Formats: sequence, C-alpha cells, structure tokens
Amino acid sequence: MKVFDVLEERGFIDQATYEDELRELLNNDKITFYIGFDATADSLTLGHFLQIRVMQHMQKAGHRPIALLGGGTTMIGDPSGKSDMRKVMTKEMIDHNADCFKNQLSKLLDFSDGKAIFENNADWILDFNLINFMREIGVHFSVNRMLQFDCYKNRMDQGLTFFEFTYMLLQSYDFLHLYRKHGCKLQLGGSDQWSNMLGGYELVRKLEQDKVYSMTFKLLTTAAGIKMGKTEKGAIWLDPEKTSPYEMFQYLRNVDDRDVIKFLKLLTMLEMDEIREYEKLEGAELNKAKERLAYEIVKDVHGEEEAKKSLEASRALFSQGVDSENMPTSEFDKADFENGKNLVELLNEIGIIKSNSEGRRLIQQNGISVNDEKVKDFAQVLTLDDFTDGSLIVKKGKKVFHKIKIK
Repeated sequence: MKVFDVLEERGFIDQATYEDELRELLNNDKITFYIGFDATADSLTLGHFLQIRVMQHMQKAGHRPIALLGGGTTMIGDPSGKSDMRKVMTKEMIDHNADCFKNQLSKLLDFSDGKAIFENNADWILDFNLINFMREIGVHFSVNRMLQFDCYKNRMDQGLTFFEFTYMLLQSYDFLHLYRKHGCKLQLGGSDQWSNMLGGYELVRKLEQDKVYSMTFKLLTTAAGIKMGKTEKGAIWLDPEKTSPYEMFQYLRNVDDRDVIKFLKLLTMLEMDEIREYEKLEGAELNKAKERLAYEIVKDVHGEEEAKKSLEASRALFSQGVDSENMPTSEFDKADFENGKNLVELLNEIGIIKSNSEGRRLIQQNGISVNDEKVKDFAQVLTLDDFTDGSLIVKKGKKVFHKIKIK
C-alpha cells in the first residue's frame, strides 16, 4: 500500500492542502518533508511519538525527513492553545533541550547517508535583521487575516503581545528556508498547527511559484477527550530518567478499552492485518491487545530488553505475583524509619499523591495498600518492622505500584 493510503487507513490524517495532488505526489514520488519540534522541555513525550511514527512511515516509503529543532522559535513560544504568554526561556536552556531532542530522534529515525536531516532554526532566525525580514516576509501577511486564526483570536480578550504575534511569520519562514536549502515540499504537524502551517505553505507558493503542501494529523487524545500521555504526575516522557520504561509500559497497558485499537494503529508499526485480529477481541481478551501496545512502544523507545523486563513485571503485578526489580522504586536510609515515618508524608515524597488531603481521601476510600494490606488509619506510621528483605510495596488503587527500599 502507498504511504498516503497507509497514513489514511491508520487514522493519522486530519487536513491537507490539495489533498488529491498530495496523495499523488507521496504515492508516486520521493520528496523531502519536515516536522518542527519546539524545544520547550528536555525530553520528547508520548504525544510527540505520533509525529515520530508519521516520519517513520514516510521514511520507510523513501521520503526524506527533516527534523527541525526550534532553537529560534522557542525563544518566543507558540501561542496556539495558550491563554497566557509562555514563560520566556533562556538560550542556554533551549540549546540544552534541543540537544536532548536531537539525541532522542537520532535513535528513532535513520540519519545515515543523508536519509534524514537535522536542522535548527536558531541558525537563521537569531541573526535576522528586523527591517530586512519585514520587507521580505512581513509584507506578505495580513494582520486582519491573522487575527481570524484561533491561535490569535482566542487570545484577544486576555491580551496578545507583538512578541507572540511574530511567531507565525517565523514558522512560515522556516518552510521557505527549508524549501530553498533542501527542496522541502511538505510540512507536517499536529492539527493545532494548521493556521501556522498555512502561513508557510502560502509564503513558499507566493515567493517561489512552486507547489508545496501542508498536512496535519490528529492530536493524540483518549476516548475521554484527554491528551494521551498526560497523567496526574505529568507527561509520559521518552527519557527513561524522567519516565521509566516500566512506568511507560504500565501507562499503555492500562489504556481505556475504547482506545487500544486506535493506539495500535497510530503508535505501533504492526501490520494492519494483525491489528484487525486484535480488533475482534472483547472484554478481558482486550488485555492481550493492551499488552502488545505497551510492549511495542517500549521496545521501540527503550529497546527489547527493557520491553521484556517491563512485560514480566506487569504480568507479575496483574496476577498479584511477586515483586519485580523493574517496579518504580525509591530508596531511603534505614534511619528514616527507625522512629517511624508517616505514610501519607511518604506517599507525598515519592509522588504517588499530590497533597496530604488526597492521601487521606484515598485511605478513606480504601485506595491505599501497604504490602497488600488496606490502610485504614490516616496517621499510620511505617517502621522497620514493615519491611521484608529491605523493601515494601505501596499500592494506589488497582494499578499504581511503588517499591520502597531501605539501605
């Protein structure tokens, strides 16, 4: 099957300019395309992984990806979907984040022999001469039209700075620069980027009189309408130091029954025939599909060994089996428990709860266990007697486990 049809069948595509032309181009030619990643954190997230999968499908079909690191545009910050101005980050912080992104992307795409390219828009944006930029680029943008786009219109009541207003012009220039340098014909991105992407696509067509295209894919959301990869503790990161392989596995293993087939299509490279077999499963049988979803993603992000360890640990927990070394773990000094340590305070320290009131509420609802014993007392204190072979296991609800070790 041709790549446009693959992306369509798996449910990626949201909008595209000149869709029939683009289908013909992608299915019958080899092009260079790009996706931008603003360096707002020091790790990519599971939300970014959908974009990476699109790049992998495209590269597999012979197209050349440009991974554009937003070292320049991050200096401003995309106003899309924000009610307030983003926090302004230092150049040093942005450069560090961009390096982290580059390291992660280099493991997920094939950059050998020019099959993929890294670019950083700091290389051209930070040296702009304002007057020259406005004379060449600014004259092609209508303020009236820009104010009709949701990314700006939704900010008019709260206030919109000129600083943020320039973001669309800079992102649009990225497309023009990559077209001129690499012959880039297509920009891809999430559906929330549509208005920004139209600016670049129109700019290249206007200044270069050539056919280029933009295409967005659907944002990764759950059946409950929540962005996938968001938890009470925060994002699911691709960096194993921020989210362990086991935690990622457990998050994916516990997705809603309504989501598992959709996520298999979007987030794994499994063949559609195999996914259609999983689609026939119902009820508890769907756990097989969830397990495969978790295994495939952890394998591709962290390697097969970590995927196998996470699978083993997960199965042990779901069967109420023995503890596993792959469970999220916190280490404490033995002295911390010699005189007893309040359980609710401990839960706060290890990040299982956000506040003491949440801990008390969970205990009241029988939602906290220590070594499989339901906790009944808000004031319960843990001592060295609660540890077996130097460890104990705290459980929140049915699926969140955490090991406490003493040294």
